[in-house]
Amino acid sequence: MTTGFFVFCLCALLLVLGYKIYGKAAEYVYGLKFNMLMPCMKQPDGVDYVPMPTWRIFMIQLLNIAGLGPVFGAFAGCLFGPVALLWIVFGCILAGAVHDFLAAAASAVHGGENLPELVGRYLGRPARYVMRALCILLMLLVGVVFTSGPAGMLHALVSHVSVLGWCIIILLYYFLATVLPIDVIIGKIYPLFGVLFIFMAIGLGISVSFSTDIELLPSVDFFTNAHPQQLGIWPMIFVTIACGAISGFHATQSPMMVRCLQHARNLRPVFYGAMVVEGLVALVWCTVGLTLREMPTDYVLVANEAGKLMPQLAEAGQAGAPFWQLIMASPATAVNQACTTLLGPVGAVIAVLGVVVLPITSGDTAMRCCRLMVSDIFGLEQTSVRRRLLVALPLFALVIIIANIDFSIIWRYFGWANQALACFTLWTLAVLLRMRGRFHWIVTVPALFMTTMCTTYLLCAPDCYIGMPIQTGTIIGGVVSVVALVGLIFIRARRAAEKN
Repeated sequence: MTTGFFVFCLCALLLVLGYKIYGKAAEYVYGLKFNMLMPCMKQPDGVDYVPMPTWRIFMIQLLNIAGLGPVFGAFAGCLFGPVALLWIVFGCILAGAVHDFLAAAASAVHGGENLPELVGRYLGRPARYVMRALCILLMLLVGVVFTSGPAGMLHALVSHVSVLGWCIIILLYYFLATVLPIDVIIGKIYPLFGVLFIFMAIGLGISVSFSTDIELLPSVDFFTNAHPQQLGIWPMIFVTIACGAISGFHATQSPMMVRCLQHARNLRPVFYGAMVVEGLVALVWCTVGLTLREMPTDYVLVANEAGKLMPQLAEAGQAGAPFWQLIMASPATAVNQACTTLLGPVGAVIAVLGVVVLPITSGDTAMRCCRLMVSDIFGLEQTSVRRRLLVALPLFALVIIIANIDFSIIWRYFGWANQALACFTLWTLAVLLRMRGRFHWIVTVPALFMTTMCTTYLLCAPDCYIGMPIQTGTIIGGVVSVVALVGLIFIRARRAAEKN
């Protein structure tokens, strides 16, 4: 047994044990009542509150939270070296899965409440307004990017349909998935895509583990920053790899499935379990990236595309370049080559699934989630088609408007904003547990870490313009975290607990 194979198996085992042990501990800490009447059993409406089988909800939730995140994010994360594996494993177990599960449990207690309303309930009215604006903006941006991106890729495959034509087709699908009852489209096709998504990861994992031509994880040096541009591991990797470790986007999606789950005892298997499976998928893709990292690629990197990142990539690409250069120049092309190299002809089909279908399965639920958030804000019931159209039509008009303006500066902060959402959610859960007299540190510690990291990233990351030194940014981030701890846990939550 090689060292690389042992490390890969150990990481996978830790994720499984994390579900069995730490997930059970989180369930105990929250004090989940299995006899709680779930929202779809209390107020079924045939549109958003629709009872569905648990296995189907699990598959939908997996694709809701996954999309391209555990694929492209893990590939980008592998540029930092094997340390990416540690963040995926321990971030998923200790932060991401707890975040997803407890957010879903809290939503279930309050009738399937959406994230902004849940945050406002425990952090106050100003936090509710901030979260409403932030969540709706992020959902709209996801809708835009996951329309134009797949449209361009589909045009490359079927060139007689223009990019605009594919955009129209995708938006029409998004619109139907947004306004029709959840079991009509999403409930039917998502389980199929979920099975293919899992098959893709299992196939790659087996192929890369037992290939006789490739050495699995040739380097297991967890203490060296291997990034070609020497981007700092702290805080960059914690934003680069979100899906698979912890992602604030997940908590915006979970209420949709909370509203369809029939039994409270299945909250942990669905929400903690789906996050662990996503962690396993990210582990596989990160392992593939680390394994192929230094192998020569058959693809010739396009000079003008590669030159935007590193001038030397353009020259290296002419003679064939290491795989890490292909990841930097074109992640979608890197995914395609990895699938083809490890899985043969079937890999090309799987690559299409990875770079086309997966973003679409995030875009449609993002728009549906946006409709639900807006309807909650204005108190509009959604059982009638007219009310759903009243909310959905303006949202899709905004998607079209945003698609025609330069939102690159806003998108630059998307990764940071996604993790900032996770901070809000973690602090909400910490206050909730503190108010109930439970062991709040299970989420307070991740909240402190993520708040420090997000503050440091905002102040120091090259993409965020401020350019403060890492040490200074980290100190400020630590101060912000301590202020949040004192203000939310030792003042607000304590007073609320005493009042109750």
